[in-house]
Amino acid sequence: MVRFSGVPTVSWRAAVPRSSGTALLVGVAAGAVSLLAGLALGGSVGAGFVALGLVLPALLLQDSWRFAFFAAGQGRKALTNDLVWAAALVPALLLAERHGSVFGFVLAWGVAGAVAACYGVVQTGLWPRVAGTRQWLAEHRDLGPCYMIENVSIGCAAQLRMYGLGAIAGLSAVGTVRGAELLLGPFLAVLMGLSLVVVPEAARVLKRSPRRMPSFCLLLGGGQAGAALTWGMVLLLIPDPIGRHVLGSVWEPASELIVPATFAVAAAGMCSGVATGLRALGAARLSLRAQLLQSAGYAGGGLTGAAHGGAVGSAWGVAIAMVSAAVVWWLHLRVGMRAMEPVPLDSEATVDELTPDETWSSTKR
Repeated sequence: MVRFSGVPTVSWRAAVPRSSGTALLVGVAAGAVSLLAGLALGGSVGAGFVALGLVLPALLLQDSWRFAFFAAGQGRKALTNDLVWAAALVPALLLAERHGSVFGFVLAWGVAGAVAACYGVVQTGLWPRVAGTRQWLAEHRDLGPCYMIENVSIGCAAQLRMYGLGAIAGLSAVGTVRGAELLLGPFLAVLMGLSLVVVPEAARVLKRSPRRMPSFCLLLGGGQAGAALTWGMVLLLIPDPIGRHVLGSVWEPASELIVPATFAVAAAGMCSGVATGLRALGAARLSLRAQLLQSAGYAGGGLTGAAHGGAVGSAWGVAIAMVSAAVVWWLHLRVGMRAMEPVPLDSEATVDELTPDETWSSTKR
């Protein structure tokens, strides 16, 4: 999506077999680890890992088709592929229900994904080329590791906050925060869905008019933040009886976190909008630095707030951290945009002397 959005069809068709082959091979490797872990664990949990190991290659392949379609501006094909998965999932789950095991349900989910993965071959007319994995990883080594660390840091920060909150304020505080997150779940689903579409669109904006990139990011982030605030206001209007019907006893304490949680999600929407611009620029090291600062602030703010005010304090600590992170992301985008400015003609720097991010920026120019 970063480097093959809006490119000629010939380039896209040359890249997709290598990207899908890489996804398939990574799925095989990760699936083997999951399979071995499941055999070692045993029991129902181990059976779940075994099932995941069996279907993981197909799941990653299906995901790679989705990214490829969005990069080509063919969102309808991505939707069709997901609908095929959904249609195959219904009978698969009905069969799994007869056995009622973790293994059966995970396997049903993965087999349905495998059906969609096979349909992706029909849609593209392309086969995954595992032999191109080394070339693909070598060509994009300046992006892959940075993006992987980014995603790992997000998960680690979230887990650290929850473990720390439980240790400081007790498990009930963790349940309260989870309840507030559940209330914002529908909007978070929309936010995750948008992340699949906006990077290719930002890449196209960059190709047409680089000067419009900051405005595009501001509009995207502001729109997401506004939508989050609107959803938060709707939540505040929910009558207590309905809230208790949905969340039970968790509703009362969770409702106290709606305001700070909404501010945090709104700020996250702004961060996401600005991060989209850095993705389109291919400035992986800049986005990595911004994400690490955001993750550190998220965990630090959540734990500091928990020490002072339990679940409510943790929620406000995260909100403050996310608002600060939005400023950090914007400053990094400005740095990335300045790097896109034309290199002076009298510059003595050669392409070989440029960093990977700078080389890619020069290539785009």
